[in-house]
Amino acid sequence: MATKHEQILQYIDKLPIGSKISVRQIAKDLDVSEGTAYRAIKEAETQGYVSTIERVGTVRIEKKQKENIERLTFAEVVNIVDGHVLGGREGLHKTLNKFVIGAMQLEAMMRYIDAGSLLLVGNRYQAHKIALQQGAAVLITGGFDTSEEVKQLADRLALPIISSSYDTFTVAAMINRAIYDRLIKKEIVMVEDILKPLAETPVLLPTDPVAKWHQYTELYHDTRFPVVDEQMRLIGIVTSKDIIGHDQTASIDKVMTKNPITTSPRVSVASSAHTMVWEGIELLPVVDNYRKLVGVLSRNDVLKALQYTAKQPQMSETFPNLIMSHFREERQGEDIVYTGEVTPQMTNHLGTIASGIMTTVIAEVGCNLLRIHRKGDMVPENITVYFLKPVQMESRIHVRPRLLDISRRFGKVEVSVYQGEQMVGQAMVTAQIIDR
Repeated sequence: MATKHEQILQYIDKLPIGSKISVRQIAKDLDVSEGTAYRAIKEAETQGYVSTIERVGTVRIEKKQKENIERLTFAEVVNIVDGHVLGGREGLHKTLNKFVIGAMQLEAMMRYIDAGSLLLVGNRYQAHKIALQQGAAVLITGGFDTSEEVKQLADRLALPIISSSYDTFTVAAMINRAIYDRLIKKEIVMVEDILKPLAETPVLLPTDPVAKWHQYTELYHDTRFPVVDEQMRLIGIVTSKDIIGHDQTASIDKVMTKNPITTSPRVSVASSAHTMVWEGIELLPVVDNYRKLVGVLSRNDVLKALQYTAKQPQMSETFPNLIMSHFREERQGEDIVYTGEVTPQMTNHLGTIASGIMTTVIAEVGCNLLRIHRKGDMVPENITVYFLKPVQMESRIHVRPRLLDISRRFGKVEVSVYQGEQMVGQAMVTAQIIDR
């Protein structure tokens, strides 16, 4: 039987998109305490199908799928551009498909506007009105207002009309930046994307006999199974090592490993892989905030995911990518040297290379060298850096990595940084190697 918490989550999930949600109303409708209702609403918000929108309230929204993550809701746009809503608040939960800059004649502009668009335009009331009639929201730049007629139309159509004090160029750049950040997130595979769900996960109860574990091994061709109570809360895990030497009639709770290491659905696969390698485990249970089992993650699942992401084209660049794009890799005999220039963006307020930038370069160079000797993902474990001399803006530096030690799981690299013939920095990088 479902708990009150689960009943509330199921109730919220069945609400129509755009429905208002309140703690008091849910407590009244489902005959639960307001505290229970509040916790369930927060859980639904964490899971991504409820959103709290300023001056509107808590609303049932459509859960964003992984492939849809680059899209923004109009409520998010309001926050991004520091805007305020002039009308159409009921539509803030809706998602925009594209934005159009209204810097042309009205007739030409309307050819580019369709339902789900966001028109960026100044104080052109007629453009505001026609855009709303065509199913698009409106963002008025320059801090301008609009007519009462347009505001009433926006309310009637539940299409937001937003005003921002920024100019059109700045607003477009801010929205682009937000979409760009979403694309970076899209490349990061999360545990929830690859886990084996609970419906496909065989579980054991603490009262089950060891004989049932033997039946499961033959049936599922596996030797590792999570142990749950009647509420599906994780209480242990059983592997072949736990079973050795125990009678078939012994109960699972007498042989299981209690309080096993777990992960959360919203943790990155890379982080979970690090945990599995470090702890030497093959199966990682995935639990929610209430320690209820959501599914399991196996080492094979992790390896497949890392292989898949390695083959994907780069959709956007992170800061380490951008920093390393200024460095050129050269071979000098058997050594590899990275040469680059300290650009103004890499400096601190004194005009010398920032310590964070230097550390990033050292870590990337060290991990690159390890990748040459061992295929896989490198996760830096420890970096000890000595900054010997300040490096001025527009200086040319040479970064020389030297392999000290490498094993199946770990690698150690010494990295020296030179400006001309003078050493300006040195570091020791230790990284964990996650096989693909």
